[in-house]
Amino acid sequence: MDPLQILDIAFLGMLLAVAFAIVRINSLFAVVMLTGVYSLLSAAWFVVLDAVDVAFTEAAVGAGISTVLMLGAMLLTAREAKPPKFRQQIGPLFAAIATGALLFYALPDMPAYGSADSPANSYVGAEYLERTSEEIHMPNVVTAVLASYRGYDTLGETVVIFTAGVAVLLLLGASGAGAGGGVSATRKREEDE
Repeated sequence: MDPLQILDIAFLGMLLAVAFAIVRINSLFAVVMLTGVYSLLSAAWFVVLDAVDVAFTEAAVGAGISTVLMLGAMLLTAREAKPPKFRQQIGPLFAAIATGALLFYALPDMPAYGSADSPANSYVGAEYLERTSEEIHMPNVVTAVLASYRGYDTLGETVVIFTAGVAVLLLLGASGAGAGGGVSATRKREEDE
């Protein structure tokens, strides 16, 4: 067996173990930390798959910004989650099973891993590879595609992430006025008691 396949299977096993732990733990702090670990494992797996740009984004957004925002949100909530009743878990369980079954049903239609005939390796992707060095004069094709060919799309994604960050800060009461006064009002109440 190829060493990279062994590494892929190891990362998949670690991701499944962390996901199972996230579902089973009641401590919200532990859940937030484990989601950060999940993102870092995903980023490492993307590096193994030679998708370094995706790995960088996953590490920055998934493990970095998301973890900080969830820790900030956790300041306004309880520290422990109440265990849901069994009846409340049946719907999500069936949804997960149905989604998994549909994914396995679609699996045979996917192209072989690394196939030259796959849509990712043909059509417009092949044109980008051929024309980038002539049109953009950049050695990194991914950077050229994101910054030049898809520049407006990248700008739109940046605006969406910025807007989401500002919205979360407003919901958390970063100015001290929202969400019941935010963290400063909570600390003031604790000091008064």
